[in-house]
Amino acid sequence: MVFAPASLILTNYFLPLNEALGNKRIVRSMVRIIEPKTERLQLRQWTSNDLEPFFAMSSDPQVMKFFPKTLNRNESDAIAKKCESLIAQNGWGVWAVEHIVSKEFIGIVGLFSSSSKLPFSPCVEILWRLARPQWGRGYATEAALAALKVGFEELELQEIVSFAVQNNYSSLAVMERINMLNTGVTFEHPDVPDDSRFKEHCLFKILRDSWAKNVA
Repeated sequence: MVFAPASLILTNYFLPLNEALGNKRIVRSMVRIIEPKTERLQLRQWTSNDLEPFFAMSSDPQVMKFFPKTLNRNESDAIAKKCESLIAQNGWGVWAVEHIVSKEFIGIVGLFSSSSKLPFSPCVEILWRLARPQWGRGYATEAALAALKVGFEELELQEIVSFAVQNNYSSLAVMERINMLNTGVTFEHPDVPDDSRFKEHCLFKILRDSWAKNVA
């Protein structure tokens, strides 16, 4: 399975927290770092120990199958450090995922203020990417549900989106398992090269009211 929403690797555009949340009244003088925990997984702030396994994952052609390219070490480290910085700034973001028993870094899952150039911006996206040995164990779904809970309960978002290349069936299946709705909308991702076969994406979303009904 390959989990590969596109924006984390492709864009340098990050919306301010208040704009992403649609609430310009929010001001935080001290940031509480949110680190969700599930039965098997800890979603946490990044550490320097994560850089090597993240690069191994980001340079794996199978993991990066639905991205325009794999990453070199500098590109991989830059993304990891940006994720760490955004969590430190906002208290939430794209977390490193650690297996509670083994303490192993197994991938990334989280919430991301997507590119302002997207046709449905401002928005907050949920995304996931796991190392290949971790596929097929339900980790992406488990961690994504924890991220949705943060988005709707703690951040009080009204909507969370996700998107993927149309034939990325594994990622689309996770979207369905976490009860996201296929909007039927497709769009050309503005940060993907025009000549790329990964240009066209399909859009899923979940509303806060729908999520609340599912967890009731």
